[in-house]
Amino acid sequence: MRLSGRASAVAWAACGLTVLLAAVLLGLAIADPVSSSSASNPLVPARGVPVAAFHALVLMLLGVIGAVVASRQPRNPLGWILSAIPISLGLLILGSHVYWSLALEHPDRSGAAELVAWLANWIWIPAIVPALTLFPLLFPSGRPLTPRWRRVGWVAVAAFPALFVGTAFAPGRFEDYPVQNPLGASGALETPVQVIGGVGFALMFAATFASAASLVIRFRRSHGEERQQLKWVTAAAALFVVIFIVPTEQIAGDDDVGFASLLVGLLVVAGAVAVAILRYRLYDIDVVINRTLVYGALTGTLAVTYLGSVLLLQLALSGVTEGSGLAVAASTLGVAALFRPARERIQDAVDRRFYRRKYGAQRTLEAFAAHVRDEVDLGKLSTELSSVVRETLQPAHVSLWLRTPEAGR
Repeated sequence: MRLSGRASAVAWAACGLTVLLAAVLLGLAIADPVSSSSASNPLVPARGVPVAAFHALVLMLLGVIGAVVASRQPRNPLGWILSAIPISLGLLILGSHVYWSLALEHPDRSGAAELVAWLANWIWIPAIVPALTLFPLLFPSGRPLTPRWRRVGWVAVAAFPALFVGTAFAPGRFEDYPVQNPLGASGALETPVQVIGGVGFALMFAATFASAASLVIRFRRSHGEERQQLKWVTAAAALFVVIFIVPTEQIAGDDDVGFASLLVGLLVVAGAVAVAILRYRLYDIDVVINRTLVYGALTGTLAVTYLGSVLLLQLALSGVTEGSGLAVAASTLGVAALFRPARERIQDAVDRRFYRRKYGAQRTLEAFAAHVRDEVDLGKLSTELSSVVRETLQPAHVSLWLRTPEAGR
């Protein structure tokens, strides 16, 4: 009980630190909007009060999720990793605001701005490395799949100091800030620092791939509750990978959009982890996956149909539709009429491909309903009903009770 109380206090203290970072971030953006506006400098990675407010909101949500998981499952390290990630990200985002505020106030040279840039240059390590390596290795129990897989954890731990040395003391100009590293190695130390940094990245990538492999093996061996836990995180991770791969910053022409989408993806993963570890509505994941497959395919189908019909109608009826919205209106009505039959067909295809048991149960019930309409023998109906119940519900045993006719009726 004492351990649980102390763990809860530490977890919520970490959440409080995250909220404090978010509040300072938003307050700085409001007090000094010029330092976070692309109008003043196109290199600013987080501009404007709305963007800062969004970042602050996501950080606070991540902090709350981490505190809830860590306080309720204090012996599971995943909760503590979740609590540390928003602190690291908060320092990273806040560092960009503080740097530009100091740099624009002292455009000639500011030692404080350079130190802030130095901190923001490597503070991503405590957030990214555990998320890529330790998280898939330890999820959901907080322990590796087998004792042999602990070696992957030690590789991930070894990547921390190597990455820190190779990033914090790398010589030359920072990637995201127009200043030279004030603590960069020089002379005879330059080559060893670069080698250590390369080793750190190699260790991180090796641990990431090995941890992902362990998660795949764990999923294949899992059953029951653990499989549902893995389904939640697998679905969220798949969404995060899609967000990571899609070049949203190039599509929108804005780096802020790409970074915001990554934060949303991270928030979705953290929420899925919380649901899985706390076992809250655990078995709803099958419904979530089903609806995602159906409505994702439906959205793509209707979008392609809409765009194709607009283009075809404009080409075929260019003389009539030119300068008017006739083609758009006709395409909209066509897509609306197609919605229900398309959804039913896609739902049927998803059930047939991914939910064979459900699909087979539906077909069995439909066949039984058709048979009942023509069958009048009570004995045969009883046998048929018991057979259908066994096939669809698969109970341990089946018994059928028939009410005897009352006297005089």
